[in-house]
Amino acid sequence: MLSIENLEKKKKNGELRSFYLLYGEELFLLESSLKKIRNLFGEAIKGINYINIDETNCNELIANIETPSFGYERKLIIARNTGLLKKEGKRKNAELAQLKAKIVTYLKENSNLVKDSVVLVFVEEEADAKQELYTTIEQLGVVCKFDYQKPIQIEKRMKAICNAYKVQIEEATMRYFIECCGTNMQDLINEIRKLIEYAGEGGKIHKEDIDQLATKKLESVIFDLTDSLGKKEIAKALQVLQNLIYAKEPIQKILITLYNHFKKLYLVKLSLKYKKDIISSLNLKPNQTFLVNKYKTQANYFAEKELQGILQDLRDLDYEYKNGLMDLQLGLETILCKYCSK
Repeated sequence: MLSIENLEKKKKNGELRSFYLLYGEELFLLESSLKKIRNLFGEAIKGINYINIDETNCNELIANIETPSFGYERKLIIARNTGLLKKEGKRKNAELAQLKAKIVTYLKENSNLVKDSVVLVFVEEEADAKQELYTTIEQLGVVCKFDYQKPIQIEKRMKAICNAYKVQIEEATMRYFIECCGTNMQDLINEIRKLIEYAGEGGKIHKEDIDQLATKKLESVIFDLTDSLGKKEIAKALQVLQNLIYAKEPIQKILITLYNHFKKLYLVKLSLKYKKDIISSLNLKPNQTFLVNKYKTQANYFAEKELQGILQDLRDLDYEYKNGLMDLQLGLETILCKYCSK
């Protein structure tokens, strides 16, 4: 299996293979790689030398490989979310299994023919590495899994964009930027470009610029609110809530996010108490592990019973709101005041 970085290097060097399997959760980088493959391929005319295959017509894959791309040397076939590479359940689909076996046999027996006339790209959300089709593509071409990027990888990519525009940003500021804006690559690129434009060539991005210009994720703002709550700064906590409402963040979404956040703090508290792994307890993905220290810091603001009380109050508020007994905004403000005063 090829890493994302090595795949990007090969495409940058103009290398185009005949067989690809691109799959995984990091869709932005996956789609970027697919776009570069299409650019390397050159002119693509749909229905002639460019064919799309999906689960509705995957039984036509071999026929499309064998059909000449009239007027062109090669044909680009993108087989997206066909279901051919998914892990099979207990109940196997006999027809699908037969089609898989047929495609595997065909690709093995005609690999040279395919390499001369076709660029075949499988794009899947998930793929079973134990499947014969998976191993066949790996033997004949390139397999790349697009996992969510780890914080250090995200920082490196964002830093490279800043360097390309000759804009400076310190490591601590970059970490703060990611904490505020999340780990979605498309969102991060949009936000960093905004900050680069503001800083200008030869300029520098500061923490204050991020606070003023960046669109912070709701989860990041909830961290700010919890910091104020933990430090008993009621005015700041209420201001954060007011800012969210002013920004037209749905009040129900604020309640749910706040509840899930305090639930995580409670789990952190229990993990520290019973010496459990926090990453496993919170089920954090690789691109979220940088949040562990923030969760630990905030968990220390509250006693275990306090966290239990906050969670119960939020559940009670949800019940009262649904039954028309309490205004949701007023209820949230009341809970914040209650725990800021303790």
